[in-house]
Amino acid sequence: MHVLYVHQNFPAQFGHIAQHLCGKLNHRCTFISTTPAGKFGGIEKIQYAAKSGATTHNHFCSRTFENAVWHTDGVYAALKSRPDIKPDLIVGHSGFGSTLFLRDLYGDIPIINLFEWYYRPREPDSDMDFRTDLAWQVPDEHYHRARCRNAMILLDLQNATTGYTPTEFQRSRFPAEYQPKLRTLFDGVDREIYHGFDEKLRAPGARKVLGIDVPADTRIVTYVSRGFESMRGFDIFMRSAREIYQRYPNVRFIVVGSDRVAYGGDANHMPKDTTFKQWVLSRNDYDLSKFHFAGMIQQGELARLLAATDLHIYLTVPFVLSWSMMDAMSCGAVVLGSDTSPVREMINDGQNGVLADFFSPEQIAENAVRILKDPAAYRPLGRAAEAFIKQHYSLDAVLPEHLKMYENALSAPQ
Repeated sequence: MHVLYVHQNFPAQFGHIAQHLCGKLNHRCTFISTTPAGKFGGIEKIQYAAKSGATTHNHFCSRTFENAVWHTDGVYAALKSRPDIKPDLIVGHSGFGSTLFLRDLYGDIPIINLFEWYYRPREPDSDMDFRTDLAWQVPDEHYHRARCRNAMILLDLQNATTGYTPTEFQRSRFPAEYQPKLRTLFDGVDREIYHGFDEKLRAPGARKVLGIDVPADTRIVTYVSRGFESMRGFDIFMRSAREIYQRYPNVRFIVVGSDRVAYGGDANHMPKDTTFKQWVLSRNDYDLSKFHFAGMIQQGELARLLAATDLHIYLTVPFVLSWSMMDAMSCGAVVLGSDTSPVREMINDGQNGVLADFFSPEQIAENAVRILKDPAAYRPLGRAAEAFIKQHYSLDAVLPEHLKMYENALSAPQ
């Protein structure tokens, strides 16, 4: 079998299964992305380029689609110049390198698309409307743009043989008429990296974490997010942290991520030359000696941090679930998550983690302090979280399901 993967980035969500196909099953895998061409673990990488993109001359609402079309065109052009590439199956990520034009190159071969999000503004559980506490006025054109962002996704839904979403919550966001074409299948947590380490990392006594000396009587609380932004509740986390250290002073917060906005429109509401993080810090008197902002760190370092933390706080509006929460659970961390739809799908309150009201720093802090005062009593939650990921969401658990999906697509009438 020859599988062609399409994604702007490499290896993205497809790296693990591609390496499994090449290394364990001796299949051929080709991966087209915007990253440099070459070989990686038996995978041939082809580079494509978008020759143009949206400009201010394009309508504000159509720019996402304009960019998507240019990327789709770039994928088509790069593969057309490689007549030796004749895949049996195409797997792509709708929104990050559409497979739409490949029907004109390869005919009716099976196409599987990964779908992460369908925009539903002004509806219950909408990511755009959840943060009513900020009282930011979202311009109408941003709602219009959100609806238009579904254009390429809808084309890919129509064009694909089949599709999948990582969680049931994400699947529920798609139009009812397309849901039978979608299955729920997670990307898979790499347990070789993210697993519970020696419990001595959490044992009483002085510790060294990320090069930080942590005294014996000090607890570690972690927060991880690609960007510090309202959609991942960075402001709520900081307010909760302030409540926590005022009630429980012997605590150190280790914060992983970048001072940028990855999702949402926070930047539109900030004063000039001010980041969301700076804005949040300016709105309260924080004791920053309690915090260590680690920036972005390597996966191995992150895994050991998550395996050492006494408590991991994960907050999100109803949106795509972050890998970081699943990684934390896989490392056996006790996770205190927001009581929002994507988190509730994974955390059963009091069984494999703890839930709290997203909008209540007081409730988050109350739960956190209770855990920090007696971390040993809550270790069963961390162990249950790790067992849950291992059984249902690890690579070992999901790879057979991905392969079955591939086989079903290959045997489906086109």
